[in-house]
Amino acid sequence: MSVEALEIVRTGLTGRRAWLVGGAVRDNLLGRPVADIDVVLEGDPGEGARAIARAAKSVGTAAACFALSEEFGAWRVVARGGAWQIDVESIRGGSLQADLGLRDFTINAIAEPLEGGERLDPLDGLGDLHAGRLRLAGPGAFQDDPLRILRLVRVAVELGLEPDPQAIVAAREQVTGLKEVSPERVFLELQRIVASTQALRGIEMMSDLGATQVVLPELDAMRGVEQSRFHHRDVYGHTLEVFERTVTLTTASDLKDSEALAALGEEHREALLALLAEPLADGMTRGEALRWAALLHDSAKPATRSVRAIDRRVTFIGHDVQGAELARDVLGRLRSSTRLREHVAVLVHHHLRLGFLVHKTQPLARDTVFEYLSACDPVEVDVTLLSVCDRLATRGSKAEEAIAAHTALARRMLDDALRWRKDGPQQPLLRGDELAAELDIPLGPRVGELLAALAQAQYTGEVSTREQALAFAHHHEGARLHVREV
Repeated sequence: MSVEALEIVRTGLTGRRAWLVGGAVRDNLLGRPVADIDVVLEGDPGEGARAIARAAKSVGTAAACFALSEEFGAWRVVARGGAWQIDVESIRGGSLQADLGLRDFTINAIAEPLEGGERLDPLDGLGDLHAGRLRLAGPGAFQDDPLRILRLVRVAVELGLEPDPQAIVAAREQVTGLKEVSPERVFLELQRIVASTQALRGIEMMSDLGATQVVLPELDAMRGVEQSRFHHRDVYGHTLEVFERTVTLTTASDLKDSEALAALGEEHREALLALLAEPLADGMTRGEALRWAALLHDSAKPATRSVRAIDRRVTFIGHDVQGAELARDVLGRLRSSTRLREHVAVLVHHHLRLGFLVHKTQPLARDTVFEYLSACDPVEVDVTLLSVCDRLATRGSKAEEAIAAHTALARRMLDDALRWRKDGPQQPLLRGDELAAELDIPLGPRVGELLAALAQAQYTGEVSTREQALAFAHHHEGARLHVREV
């Protein structure tokens, strides 16, 4: 537990009857790091929170203090920089024992006197913790707050606990209540489930409880959607397999931990792991965002499935484009940031692109590499990784040769993609206004087309000086005018 935060709380609440409760007590007992502290006290939580903020200031730590919940009167104190967070509430139900009975799970219904002393554990949460069991604090836990159904899943996968049968039955009975929970709260729980090292177990548990159908119906809609002979599972099973491989990839520390990482080779390992650990948006890393793309990459397959009359082959034409829009819709419904929506949508949009290039002459021409990198920018590395996980989870007809060809291309592409990400596109040799003036054409789409052609020619080495760029532009514009005249 954060010693600094705990001492600040004790200083601020000196003389008040107050207890540590919830996850702070639980995680401290488990030896897990604790940055968030929950406190219940007798009296006004606003006064208590302001006293904690003053205590923080007295030791040189700036902290913000604000009301968190009008319904329960909760307040929050947050250290500048987010080093710690303290939530303060009044005791509910008239007594500390009654308050603990109103909590979600028994393992969160353990209280420690702030000034020290014997723990209060009326529901044997400590026994459940030692037994690896996740049990409801009371029969009305899910009725009081249906979000606790997702929290059941999240706590189970984060702490490696097993929900008891009564909790599972109650969750199934109350699962439709999730429809009434705000999307923001749902998303916060889903984020942590997807980010867990046991994320696949979390998704499967959500499905078993009926929660997926309520909060991620797009995923549930993939069930039973059969694919072509090149796949060994339906769309739902395939998606979970891609997701599992993505989870393994984004948590791997060694080549042996991930088939995808092993397939891509030792030379890329450090760079890839560093990229996946980069912060992206909504408190997520790029690796965690990649997991969302894995979940949603085939989300439009149910809507685009067709069977060709000529050979009865199953197709999903356009599922990449429609899937990108669906990913935006899903994350928009969950109130994610615009940055995360766009990041995941671009990954979904381009997840097929590398696979199409496998059928071209290898090694790829430099202009083809440029087209791939510029089209996929800024997810040129991420989408290459997604495509590998997708390919590895496609084990139907002729799978081994297809996987070998795809991973070989991915290794070569990563050389260029990582360099592109590090250095960025080359500085253009000409500006748009210079090009327009030189060719005596107006600024507009044609100038944009010429600049794109010049960027490609510069990348491939066809032009390397301003003079060559001008000659290239004159040649292209002249050829275009000649075609128009003909």
